[in-house]
Amino acid sequence: MTHDPYNPKQPGDPYGQQPGQQPGQPYGQPMYGQQPMYGGYGYPPPPPKSQTNAILALVLSCIGLATCGVTAIVGVIFGHIAMGRIKRGEEDGRGMALAGVIIGYVVIVGWVLYAAIILIAIIAAANSNTY
Repeated sequence: MTHDPYNPKQPGDPYGQQPGQQPGQPYGQPMYGQQPMYGGYGYPPPPPKSQTNAILALVLSCIGLATCGVTAIVGVIFGHIAMGRIKRGEEDGRGMALAGVIIGYVVIVGWVLYAAIILIAIIAAANSNTY
């Protein structure tokens, strides 16, 4: 008897040939050369994205409290770099980057206000005539 391509049942196979299976192979075995599935899907999982710039933004902005706001300026810069990369899909960590930018600006404004108050106090003390 010859092989009929329109009839999947073959002699000696009561259930017929399964899709994607070569004739004569037991049920459940993949065809020769078929790649294994990754987690049920056809592609391997993507590599984890880095969060380096977002972490640096948050850490440097927080350290800016102790360093007169100098590192907060660098933290804001790293935060904006991270936000740009996050927008392009190159990096994760939007929350950390946003927190780094906000904290950095608050620290910078706080130190500028503190310096302005000190400067005003020094000028006021120099101009007072209390001898």
